[in-house]
Amino acid sequence: MKSYSYIAQDARGKQTKGIMNAENEQEFLQRAKEKGLYVRDFKEGDSGDGKSIYKFGTKELAFCCRQLSAMLTSGLTLVKAIDILTKEQENEKARAIWQDVYENVQKGESFSSTLEMHEGSFPQFLISMVGAGESSGSLDIIMTRMADHYQKENKLKNSIRSAMIYPIILLVLCIVVVIFLFTFIMPVFIEMFDDKSKMPFLTKVMAAISDFLTKRWYILLIIVVAAFFGFRYAMKIPNFRKKVHRMLIKGPGFGPLITKIYTGRFARTLSSLYSSGIPMVECLERSSAILGNSYIDEKFESVIDEVKQGETLSSAITRTEIFEPMFCSVIYVGEESGALDSILEKTSDYYEEESDAAVQRLVGIVQPVLLIFMGLIIGMVVIGVYPALYGSLEGLEN
Repeated sequence: MKSYSYIAQDARGKQTKGIMNAENEQEFLQRAKEKGLYVRDFKEGDSGDGKSIYKFGTKELAFCCRQLSAMLTSGLTLVKAIDILTKEQENEKARAIWQDVYENVQKGESFSSTLEMHEGSFPQFLISMVGAGESSGSLDIIMTRMADHYQKENKLKNSIRSAMIYPIILLVLCIVVVIFLFTFIMPVFIEMFDDKSKMPFLTKVMAAISDFLTKRWYILLIIVVAAFFGFRYAMKIPNFRKKVHRMLIKGPGFGPLITKIYTGRFARTLSSLYSSGIPMVECLERSSAILGNSYIDEKFESVIDEVKQGETLSSAITRTEIFEPMFCSVIYVGEESGALDSILEKTSDYYEEESDAAVQRLVGIVQPVLLIFMGLIIGMVVIGVYPALYGSLEGLEN
């Protein structure tokens, strides 16, 4: 389904902007006509000002779900709750999206189908949960769960960002120090050698690097840019992307830590979906997709097939060798006791705490590696320039 941003006039001649999803241009224009809009201009994929389609972040989703939950619990109708929520939006694009949702729901469309029209803006997980809430008549409860879910997602993202600030600063400092040493310090000491052919091997290597950075730095810049875009392109190739994603969870040191983060997100998502009455097969599809790891997606294809054939979830997940044995045992206990949703909820709380600890340990691994790297570079430069410094001191003494 494609997204179309448009500028149109309503029946009263008032200009309005919005975003609408449709299969093609004909369907988009037909839907606009049904809404009583005369489309003056529209564009596929982009907004009228050339910027990308607005996508709600976890913080915004948590706020919107919390507001809807509070209003629905207090007895307001869904249409009135969405109308109030629309007026509370500070971002113009977000307000346009919610305005379109409001108008469609007011005309009798279901909330979930209206959100699905804006699939690029709202995550599929939220759309599935809203659909389950409408079917069971517990939309207010679902909105509360979604608010808690996205609040925890936002907390995890903020935790990762905060934890990575120092390593990023340290990495930038390493790069600045290396460039400074090779472009300003090394050339000064290289000039101290009267006979450059007699320079030690390490000093010659340092001199060559220094000469490259000072005279041919643009080549290095081209290599870095090409490597960046080359990697981005390679990540679009399924086999390469799968190998990279496999390395993330199987790599030594950081692999088990990332797996804990994945386990926490998977347990929380599966718990929310399953407790809402969504079939287990769809729960597994949504829960694995939210992790954004193609290697896990491939493994879960076999899990889903086995569950369809009557295999227990615990044994099917165990065979993937992705999650740690304790998590698989917890699922087994939940299946045997008939309380899988509540056990998963408690397990997700545990693994979320473990995720926070895993993020801190990941940072703990990165920091010493960067410090050792910077120390090695500085040590090599010192060793490389020492003969020149020693020779110049001897010359002063003589």
